[in-house]
Amino acid sequence: MSKIESEAKKKIIAFSNNKEMKSEQEPIAFGLKALKITFVSDESKGSTDALEENIKKIAGVNSVEVIDVRRAIG
Repeated sequence: MSKIESEAKKKIIAFSNNKEMKSEQEPIAFGLKALKITFVSDESKGSTDALEENIKKIAGVNSVEVIDVRRAIG
């Protein structure tokens, strides 16, 4: 799981140009785990579809899903 996390973070940094992120593992069922990574990206980057496709290519990744998008105000 640490290899997947490391590779995913590299792809997120390349997409967002931001190294600040938080990650956590969450047990799902039958020994499966979800890796949740929270990061900030400029809205001008647009959709995360390309990032999701890149992360899906990492060996051992079954699926990728964006579960929350927020707009920062200030």
